[in-house]
Amino acid sequence: MNDSEKLSNFGDQETPVCFIETVTVKEGVECDIYSFENDGSKDLAIVRVAAGAKTPLQQVLSGVTTTEGFLSGEGTLTVQSNGEATTLSFNEESPGEVLVEVGQTMQWEADPNSELVFYEVCVPPYEEGRFENLG
Repeated sequence: MNDSEKLSNFGDQETPVCFIETVTVKEGVECDIYSFENDGSKDLAIVRVAAGAKTPLQQVLSGVTTTEGFLSGEGTLTVQSNGEATTLSFNEESPGEVLVEVGQTMQWEADPNSELVFYEVCVPPYEEGRFENLG
């Protein structure tokens, strides 16, 4: 995503956001980080996962809420809690969002034939140590 494609608003309410930076999470996974202009209680990440790639398997270690939501493409989100995994499929006909709780693990995976784009809203804003990469 180039600078002209960065968001200025997010969500149904067209909430104003301000682009901060783009971070390469790992090969095939890039993250655009935003702040909410009038709300310092949360932040936003827009994550692009290349076709066939996965995000790191992460455990949520802290925070009040971590909301993961589908934006475009096709893929899955696997959330594990107490040894039980739930895999949810997302595409244009089946969008949605999931609240991932402290202690749960999560991992997004793009379909082999489609880039996947999802968002993550962290309350409070993301700080180092919120997630632990596993494996």
